[in-house]
Formats: sequence, C-alpha cells, structure tokens
Amino acid sequence: MPECFLELNSPGVEKDSSYAQFLERERLRILIIGSRDGVIETIHDLHGRSFAEVGAWSPLLPAPGSGEVMSILTRDRKRGG
Repeated sequence: MPECFLELNSPGVEKDSSYAQFLERERLRILIIGSRDGVIETIHDLHGRSFAEVGAWSPLLPAPGSGEVMSILTRDRKRGG
C-alpha cells in the first residue's frame, strides 16, 4: 500500500506545482486522535510496517475539545493508483 503514495522528498518528484502535476495527484491527510501514548505508539507501529517515517507526522497537537492529542500525516497519492 505505501507504494501508491508519492514521496515528496524523493528525486523523482518535482517540486513545481504545474497544473498537469496537480491533476495527477490527490492530497490525502491521515489523522490519528487519541491519548498521547496511543498516538505515539500507532505512529511507531505504522513506521514498522513501512507506512510512513516517524518524522513525517506533525508534532502532537491538542485535539479540539476532547483532552486528547492528534497528529496528521499529509501525503500526495497518484490518481488512479
């Protein structure tokens, strides 16, 4: 499954945002909400499964109105991939 995502820092992905490239990509955001320990453990578990590097996730942020924390991973996906 990780192969359907584009790595933004890889040599094959150009940094310019031309219209053609925009049409070929879909921006996805993966959100984890829970206890501090639960979010951190899940991020490390996903890293162990080669889903995403630990450093690719946002810093822990307070989740609105819940007393929990959240972390967000933003990825571009090839459309139709």
